[in-house]
Amino acid sequence: MENEQEPPLRPRTQIQCRVLLLTICAAGIGGTFQFGYNLSIISAPTLHIQEFTNQTWQARTGQPLPDRLVLLVWSLIVSLYPLGGLFGALLAGPLAVMLGRKKSLLVNNIFVVAAAILFGFSHRAGSFEMIMLGRLLMGVSAGVSMNIQPMYLGESAPKEFRGAVAMTSATFAALGIVMGQVVGLRELLGGPQAWPLLLASCLVPGVLQLASLPLLPESPRYLLIDRGDTEGCLKALQRLRGTEDLAQELAELEEECTACQGLRAHRPWELFQDGTLRRQVMSLVVLSAAMELCGNDSMYAYASSVFREAGVPQEKVQYAIIGTGCCELFTAFVSCMIIERVGRRVLLIGGYCLMTCWGSIFTVALGLQGSFPWTPYLAMACIFAFILSFVIGPAGVTGILATELFDQMARPAAYMVSGALMWTMLFLVGLGFPFIMEGLSYFLYLPFLVVCVCGAIYTGFFLPETKGKTFQEISEELHRLNFSRSSQGPAWRGPEVIQSTEL
Repeated sequence: MENEQEPPLRPRTQIQCRVLLLTICAAGIGGTFQFGYNLSIISAPTLHIQEFTNQTWQARTGQPLPDRLVLLVWSLIVSLYPLGGLFGALLAGPLAVMLGRKKSLLVNNIFVVAAAILFGFSHRAGSFEMIMLGRLLMGVSAGVSMNIQPMYLGESAPKEFRGAVAMTSATFAALGIVMGQVVGLRELLGGPQAWPLLLASCLVPGVLQLASLPLLPESPRYLLIDRGDTEGCLKALQRLRGTEDLAQELAELEEECTACQGLRAHRPWELFQDGTLRRQVMSLVVLSAAMELCGNDSMYAYASSVFREAGVPQEKVQYAIIGTGCCELFTAFVSCMIIERVGRRVLLIGGYCLMTCWGSIFTVALGLQGSFPWTPYLAMACIFAFILSFVIGPAGVTGILATELFDQMARPAAYMVSGALMWTMLFLVGLGFPFIMEGLSYFLYLPFLVVCVCGAIYTGFFLPETKGKTFQEISEELHRLNFSRSSQGPAWRGPEVIQSTEL
């Protein structure tokens, strides 16, 4: 009998894995993929957009726009993307409550469609303001999806795959960066006439998500706890888990549903007022800020000049930059595979220490340029090593802190805080890096090195390891750490259970 039952189980298990994989891909293509894609495609048409801005202004006023104002307009075009991301991060929580995870990701593509239309017709309309508004809308879309995507996948994945599934966010971001670099090649859409199509190509991932995500299940936890749809939750679990016994998992969800009645989740500002969340909030703020202030994005901005100094022909520099993106993608995939073996702390500390090492050597190489013929090659190697060190540690691990350090009552607000902080730091770095480069010259990386050192020290002394621990064990350990110096700290009563999306 057992042999007769075994063959039908195999295809069902394969179907289960296929549904989960399709869910990851459908959420990621419109989530962190869009973030990485729109972060990288703006580099290729830099000169073309600046020329278009000057020509548009001259056609309106009869006078060319001064170079400093052209640079200011370009800085605004670049910086409006993270500013929109800040608005999107604050919008993500209410959307997840009102519409649910899957519907929020689908509705979020309205911003993508609107931005693509603005980009596509900006040149014909003679309006660089349309580019600025489109960048703002794409930022809003990225801010919403980057918060809802990990929430959706975390609630859809089984416990044994939750860590690896959460790390796919970094993998899709790296994939988006590589695709943006490839599409931005001069031979494709990076030419002087095709740049409106390049910017409007963000519509393609949005269409793919609109075509695939409706066919996949909603978060089972959202269906049961937020909507009270037991039948819908069971159907979603059956599609995601296949033939596994769902009684225990469904019973756990029903227990949480019963416990959450009459309670509400933290609001973002309440996280900073709750003494039981002191270490969690501090870790989230310090490490989220460190991830954006460590200088990885700025390393991309400096890569072109370093490659030219190393003897790479001007027309081949774009291919060398694609090489850095491919290395980042490969490292993100490796990090996703090893996180459950080596742990979060090892990846974070190792990543920041390696970034400090390579950033220091990079600074020395910049200072010795012209003195020795081999310094450009050393600087080029440091760029690759720095980016790989960032991806293997801070890029992926930081994104799952809000999931693992906070209980169900505080987790939605933690996502909003981390998202708002990340986009704010990205905006400030994008706006201020040209001035840092001009003011510090060869020593421009010293502030970033200080951030890397602080990130490694904080992780080593204050961040607990969460590998292989349940949420209850993590909450108990953090409770002890928060009240280790207080003799009158409240006794541990177990993790508070609440709707994960009620704000």
